[in-house]
Amino acid sequence: MSEREETSFEHRLLLRQLELKDYKEVKEIMDIVYSSIDGAWTRKEFSNLLKKFPEGQICIEDNGRVVAAALSLVIDYDEYGDKHTYDQIIDKGSFKTHDPEGDTLYGIDVFVHPEYRNLRLGRRLYDARKEICEKLNLRGIIAGGRIPGYKDYANKLTPAKYIEMVRNKELSDPVLSFQLSNGFHVRRILKGYLPDDKDSKAYATLLEWINVYFEEKEKLIGGKKTVVRIGIVQWQMRAIKDIDDFMQQVEFFVDTVSSYKSDIVMFPEFFNAPLMALSNEDTPSEAIRSMAEYTEEIRERMVQLALSYNINIIAGSMPEYYDNKLYNVSYLCRRDGTYDAQYKLHVTPDESHYWGMRGGHKLKIFDTDIGKIGILICYDVEFPELARMLSDMDMKILFVPFWTDTKNAYLRVRLCSQARAIENECYVAITGSVGNLPKVENMDIQYSQSAVFSPSDFAFPHDAVIAEATPNTEMTLIADLDLDLLKDLNTAGSVRNLKDRRKDLYSLSWVMRKDE
Repeated sequence: MSEREETSFEHRLLLRQLELKDYKEVKEIMDIVYSSIDGAWTRKEFSNLLKKFPEGQICIEDNGRVVAAALSLVIDYDEYGDKHTYDQIIDKGSFKTHDPEGDTLYGIDVFVHPEYRNLRLGRRLYDARKEICEKLNLRGIIAGGRIPGYKDYANKLTPAKYIEMVRNKELSDPVLSFQLSNGFHVRRILKGYLPDDKDSKAYATLLEWINVYFEEKEKLIGGKKTVVRIGIVQWQMRAIKDIDDFMQQVEFFVDTVSSYKSDIVMFPEFFNAPLMALSNEDTPSEAIRSMAEYTEEIRERMVQLALSYNINIIAGSMPEYYDNKLYNVSYLCRRDGTYDAQYKLHVTPDESHYWGMRGGHKLKIFDTDIGKIGILICYDVEFPELARMLSDMDMKILFVPFWTDTKNAYLRVRLCSQARAIENECYVAITGSVGNLPKVENMDIQYSQSAVFSPSDFAFPHDAVIAEATPNTEMTLIADLDLDLLKDLNTAGSVRNLKDRRKDLYSLSWVMRKDE
C-alpha cells in the first residue's frame, strides 16, 4: 500500500514584492478595476515606484499569475498635512515624494482582480502593509479612500452622514466598509481628493491606521514568526440535514477563529461523523465507507475556506476509502492553496473490529508559514517514538485531533500529549468532540476537554497548561505560542531533554516497508 500523493492544486498563493516584469498583469487588473478613473499606471510610472520604494510594492500571485497588489510610499506627513490631494502625494507619477526618513506609510493603491474577490486577498495585503509599517517603525498608515457607494445617496445624504451610516453598518460601501473592517478609522473628509471620481462625487475619506508598536522592532513580510496564534475547536456533534448544513457549521468556526488573526485552526478526529447518520447502511463498516464518499469534497471546501479566511486549517480527521482499503486521514489545508495529509498510523482495536480500518505507513513533518508542525491522530500520540522523530525533524508544534468516548480514554490522550510536550520541548494542542450521535453506532457518545500544553519550566505556565476548555462544552480556544521560548529552553532550560539524550547508548530509526 502506498498513500496517495496529491501534487496539483487549484490555487497556490504567494505574497511577494512586485517586479517590473509584473507590469502587464498589474495593468490588466487596474484597467478593469479603475476603468472609470483613467485605468492603470503607465509602465514608466510603475518603474518609478519600484525604483523609489521596492519593498513597499507587494502582490499576491496564484500559480505564477499576479491577481492582487498594494502600492505605497513613505512620506514625512507634516509636509502635507490633512488637506492634500492624491496628485500631490504621487507627484504626477514621479513619486519623488517618497522619503526614506519619513514617518508615515502612505497607501497609494490596493486592487484585486474581480475573479478573486471572494478569497479576501485585500485583507492579506492590508495585513502585509501593517507588517511593513511595523518593521520600518513608522507611526502608522494613511490612505485616501474612495466612497463609490455614495453615488446612490448623494441626493439625500451629506458625505458625513453617509460615512456615519457606513460606520454604524446601516449602509455598506464596497471600499469604506472594507477599510473600516481592517482597523482603519476616518480622520476627516476630503473634497477634490480625486476630482475625476464621479462615483464618490469627488469626495474621499482620509483614513488612518495607528501602529501601536511604534518604536519597537518588528519583522517584515516573510520573516519567521516568533509568536504563533493557534485556535482549536471543541466540536459539538449534532444531527445535520446534508453536507451543506455541515459545512456551514465548519465555516462558522473558521470565520470566528480567523477573526482573532489566528494562524491555524484545528478540528477534532472524525468531526464529520454526523454525516454517517445520513446513511441507510445496516452495519458500522458500511456506514463509515459511505461517509468516506464525502471526504474529498470536504477537503476541497476546506482548502477554499483556508484561502478565503487566510488561515491554515487542520481538518481534524476523516475516513478515506482507497484501493479497497479504509484509512483515517488528517488534511492540512494551507492558506496558500496547497494541502497535505497525515494518515493515522496506529488504529485502535475498535477501529479495526467495527470498521476494518488500516494504519498508514508514513510520518510527515509539515512546512508551514508558522514553522514546522506535526500531526498525530489520537492513538498515535500514545506512541512516544513518533513525536520524537518529528522533534528530530525540528517540529515546534504538535497537533493532536482526537475522538474519545469516556474520560479514561480522554486521559490517555491528554497525559501522553503532556508527556510529548516535555520530552520533545514543543507545544502540543489537542481537541476532541462533545455531545452525542444516537443514530451512529460506535460513535454515539463523546468526551473532550481540549487544551494546549507547553514544556514544564520557568518560562511557561506553572502547570504547563497554556489553555484548556470547559469539559464537554462546545467552544473554541485561542492561544499565543512563543517559539523563542523553545529555543531558550533547549539551550538554558532546567533540564534539556533533547540535548541530554544518550545517543551513544540508543537510537531511533524508521523501518521502511519494501513496497514503499
